[in-house]
Amino acid sequence: MESDKKIILVGYSGHSFALLDIAIELGYSIVGYSENKIKSNNPYNLTYLGDEGSDDFKGWKMSNNYIIGIGDNKIREKALKFIKKNNKKIISIISKTSSISKTAIIGNGTFINRNVAINSLSSVGENCILNTGCIIEHECKIGSSCHVGPGAVITGNVNIGDRTFIGANAVIKPGLKIGNDVVIGAGTVVLRDIENQQKLVGNPARIL
Repeated sequence: MESDKKIILVGYSGHSFALLDIAIELGYSIVGYSENKIKSNNPYNLTYLGDEGSDDFKGWKMSNNYIIGIGDNKIREKALKFIKKNNKKIISIISKTSSISKTAIIGNGTFINRNVAINSLSSVGENCILNTGCIIEHECKIGSSCHVGPGAVITGNVNIGDRTFIGANAVIKPGLKIGNDVVIGAGTVVLRDIENQQKLVGNPARIL
């Protein structure tokens, strides 16, 4: 198999299982995984390569291409910076069942799960997670290391900052600005601009 199809997984639990499913469907070969210790639950029978932060990590010499299976935005961003510091590449994994406008821009290392729709003139930053069936409407701008949950709807011309989490089935009204490090709970309906580091729940959204 071509060397650019051989990849290493960083973080092996929960979110990584969905990521691995799509990566394998796309023809990637998983060389092994990085974690701080061996995982007892190993449903994909992957080889343990050690912790990427340790001196004895085996992965650096085995592949230049990495995917990050970490759901937490801040931890995933930290992993991204460390891997890039070691001159390795983060691969985007995009399901064939997704629908992405030719005018949309997708950053490196972003995972787009099944049945996601990204419409015209929208952009998604690097290292994001767009989970099953979420919708990004026209002219939206999503920052880096964000996570959009299953079934969430980001309507037209919404601007979202870095490391923001949008829960399953949340809805964001057109034209809004959402800050950095915001957490929007599942099913929340956002009707106004939100400043940095706010946590919201409810319909309409209220700040916790």
